[in-house]
Amino acid sequence: MNQKEMKTGVLLRRFVPYYKKYTKIMVTDLICASLTTICEMVLPLILRYITNQGLRDLSALTVRTIISIGALYFGLRIIDGMASFYMAYTGHVMGAAIETDMREDAFGHLQKLSDNYFNNTKIGQIMSRITSDLFEVTEFAHHCPEEFFIAFLKTVISFIILSGINLPLTILIFLLIPVMAVSCTYFNIQVRKAFKHQRNHIGELNARIEDSLLGNRVVRAFANEKIEIEKFNRDNQEFLQIKRKTYKYMAAFQNTIRMFDGLMYVVVIVAGGIFMIKGLIEPGDLVAYTLYVSTLLATIRRIIEFAEQFQRGMTGIDRFMELMDANVDIFDEEGARPLTKIDGEISFEDVSFEYPDDRNPVLSHINLRIRPGEKVALVGPSGGGKTTLCSLVPRFYDPTEGRILIDGQDIREVTLKSLRSTVGVVQQDVYLFSGTVFENIEYGRPGASMEEVVSAARMAGAHEFITGLKDGYNTYVGERGVKLSGGQKQRISIARVFLKNPPVLILDEATSALDNESEQLVSQSLERLSKGRTTVTIAHRLTTIQNADRILVLSDNSIVEEGNHEELLLKKGMYYQLYTSVSEAEKNT
Repeated sequence: MNQKEMKTGVLLRRFVPYYKKYTKIMVTDLICASLTTICEMVLPLILRYITNQGLRDLSALTVRTIISIGALYFGLRIIDGMASFYMAYTGHVMGAAIETDMREDAFGHLQKLSDNYFNNTKIGQIMSRITSDLFEVTEFAHHCPEEFFIAFLKTVISFIILSGINLPLTILIFLLIPVMAVSCTYFNIQVRKAFKHQRNHIGELNARIEDSLLGNRVVRAFANEKIEIEKFNRDNQEFLQIKRKTYKYMAAFQNTIRMFDGLMYVVVIVAGGIFMIKGLIEPGDLVAYTLYVSTLLATIRRIIEFAEQFQRGMTGIDRFMELMDANVDIFDEEGARPLTKIDGEISFEDVSFEYPDDRNPVLSHINLRIRPGEKVALVGPSGGGKTTLCSLVPRFYDPTEGRILIDGQDIREVTLKSLRSTVGVVQQDVYLFSGTVFENIEYGRPGASMEEVVSAARMAGAHEFITGLKDGYNTYVGERGVKLSGGQKQRISIARVFLKNPPVLILDEATSALDNESEQLVSQSLERLSKGRTTVTIAHRLTTIQNADRILVLSDNSIVEEGNHEELLLKKGMYYQLYTSVSEAEKNT
């Protein structure tokens, strides 16, 4: 994943389109911001009028005038209250909605990424990007345009009014603002970098916690709790040091602002006092001037305080965009059509493959034709490319060279949905979702009825043990199916494929991790499942594939032997060596 930090302007240009759906809310929010700003800017003018009028001719100020002014200001405060409520409620809801839209886009993009992305990215980092990183976006999306718009209005209005009171003093005050901005730029950049580093480390910390919790049985089995605690504490302390550095730059940033804040008040007191002595400014004008400078400084302080939130939001957007920029390697080509007339013939034409991150050849110039309904077994030493070969059929990866066809149709020219609906996969490492037995089987064909799910379970040999569970098909299986045995999980996964009913079946060492009794039960289920389907079986135990129509031996990135069980034994080649060595090992056990 690209960790290069994007420029603020680039990030903002990519983020702004998320406001499009909420244009009316944003416009109304900015109108309300204008109303609150106007209401706030009126008070110094009122005090200026009362003070100057009182010094000039106190008798001209009547109770009726004062009450009228008070009623006017109270009316403005009512308007201010209603506008503020809209900004605080609807504005925040808009920010939350934008965060939701971004999270939906991120999750949708993740569904399009290939296995290669997930092989090289920690799940904890991904989780951090689509959860905690986007939490900051709610406040950012709402307050960013609002705060800068209010600051712009107050600055312009203050400059106009202050210039009308005393232009030289106003120019002197406003000359300090760009100097202050330049002085703070360095610390602002450092805060941004520190927040980015902080977010990256949160992802690493999440990955550490996830790894330790998911492997908690291994941790306890080896009595390595202390080691896990030490590793976590080390990462946790490193996170503290990163935050310490972040707060250091934030403190320096805020302190710089406070220094300039004080400097502006000094200029107002000294220069304003001198101007008043020389008759260049009236007392009431100086009071109003001081109030407007206070408003201006409060605006600057508010922007500075928002700077931390701004940097947090920009960091979240930055990391979101990094995820969205992850390349989608597997996608529907332009003009892709659904896969039709499926008999189950699979053809590999001069197929080669290497993983993009290491460039090591895994398959080299594979030519293979699997007939409809044929049962083909893949055997060979570990690392020979058996699983990779099967992963190319449903396009978990694309070949580096060559092409794969199903019933004469190039799988790159058909839609992914229709292709993957055609291929059923039963893996050694079964994954069950956190939910009920019914929900896990129904995942094979969402919307299936209870009768259809039960029928699939019966064919998979799972119905008997399922009905023996506490709540039957409504039994909660736990995270990753931890409440079930390996054989039970495997039969549920087979029932899931039965329900899917695909014409092409891939069995990836589906029984290698099971005990003998479970293996026998699962093998019977797989035998029923493969009947009438084109089946490719990756075999660890060679005794399970003796009845295959054809056996392919993969080694050194290519097919080195081919034939049925008896033919390959007669050749006395690699298959013979594998079979005899496995048989001897089983006898010794």
